[in-house]
Formats: sequence, C-alpha cells, structure tokens
Amino acid sequence: MTTQLISNWHGSLDLVYCDRDGETHITHALVKAPLKVQRPFYPESKAICHSVILHTAGGIVGGDRMTQTIKLQSRANALITTAAASKVYRSNGQIAKQTINIDVESGACLEWLPQETIIFNGAMYRQNLRVELAPDANFLGWEITRFGRSARGEKFLQGEWRSHTEIWQQGKPLLIDRQRLCAGEAIVNSPVGLAGHPIVGSLIWIGKPVSPEIIERVRMLWDIKKNGGEAGVTTTQALGLLCRYRGSSTEEVRNWFMEVWQLLRRSLLERQTIKPRVWM
Repeated sequence: MTTQLISNWHGSLDLVYCDRDGETHITHALVKAPLKVQRPFYPESKAICHSVILHTAGGIVGGDRMTQTIKLQSRANALITTAAASKVYRSNGQIAKQTINIDVESGACLEWLPQETIIFNGAMYRQNLRVELAPDANFLGWEITRFGRSARGEKFLQGEWRSHTEIWQQGKPLLIDRQRLCAGEAIVNSPVGLAGHPIVGSLIWIGKPVSPEIIERVRMLWDIKKNGGEAGVTTTQALGLLCRYRGSSTEEVRNWFMEVWQLLRRSLLERQTIKPRVWM
C-alpha cells in the first residue's frame, strides 16, 4: 500500500506603507511563497505607490491557505493590483482559503483593484476580506469572479464559493457583504443565482461622501456600456457607493468598473487616472 503525500501552500504577505514628506514608501515587506510583491512603481507621483502582487504557483488548490496583511499608515496612498487573473482549481476534497486583513489609517487611501478570479468547476473556495477604516480614510475595492472556464464551455456545476467582505470603523460595521454559491445547474440558471451568466462583480467605495450627481453619472456610464449584462448602483449607509454586476463579459464589467474608478478618482480624490501597467 502506498501513501500519497499532499503538499499545500501556506503563503503569506505582510506589507506596511508610510508617508514620508508627501511620498509613500513600503517600510515593511515580508512574503512567503507562493505570494510575492513586485518592486514599487510610481507612474503618477511619489505620493501614490503602485504595488503588484503575484502568485508564483499559478493558482490555488484545495488545502491552500493564503494570508495577506496590509497596513497604510496615516496619509499614505497605495494602489494594489495583481499581475494576472487568479485561478482556483478543482478541489481535491479540501477547501482553499484566502484571508485578507487591511488597515487604513486616518488621511490614507487604498485602491484595492485585483484582476478577476476564475473559479474552476469543482473548486471549493472561501475568501475573507476585512478592512479597518479610520475616520478621514478612503477605500475603493472591487472583486470580479468568473465561475467556470466559460470560454471552454465549462459551467460551475460542482463545488462551492464563499466571499465575505467586511468594512469596519471604530468598532462599527460600515459594510457586511456575505456571498455564497453552491454549484449546480439550478443555481447557475436561477434568477436569484447566476441567471445563466458566468460572471459577478462588486465595487465598493467608502470614504468621502458621494453626491447624488456622482451616483447618477455612474448609472449613466453603465447605460452607455451595457451589452447584455445586468447591473445596479446604490449608496451605502456609510455614504459610500456600491456597484453590482452580473453578466457574461469580463471586458464589459472591467471597463465599467474602470470608468467608475476613474470618475471617483477625478471627483473625490482630485487625481489623474493612470492605469497600472499590468492592465495594458
């Protein structure tokens, strides 16, 4: 009788950003494979640090544990994205987990803009994202998820996906968003599930108040952009902005989210819209 050894990744990443005389620097970077962070980029100014996170193993499998801890000290500004789409492979019976803890101190701003996550048929995946947001801090984040390799005709008929996002401020919840999808033909086609679409997306802004005029402009951007998908735009109790998408086109949701990001940057942060080079 032979014994099969199962090797799982327990990767971690710990980043701290600080402001020094108007320039944002990474003052602490501790990583454990397969996670890695590229050297910082400054395509717009030294005040805003662009960081790219890589998963050097190429994807996540059952039993993997990925932990990210990110802190922005007072007045620091960072834009964090990923080098490519994340892949969660078919499970071997174990659950793959990713835990992300973010702390944004007063006067700081984090743009958390990972590229899409592809959930393979048979994957079992849980992601927990918790943000501690100080008063006078800003956070913009998005999540785009594709269920199944739809270009190959694959549907999400086996497995489970969970995504829990929480944003807190001084012990009070600003946003609690818990999503769960148990794979199967019924939920894939149900109007309260995917409604036959393979992609869902969420974009959240919490920080400076969003005016009714900006909300209307975001809706107009979708009306111009839509090409078969469905979307909704609303405010949150924290005077933020929440966008939802359900559809079949990564390009459609990415382009809409990027235009919303650009609008919020210009209107609320008074910044130019410089895209990270890995998006090109």
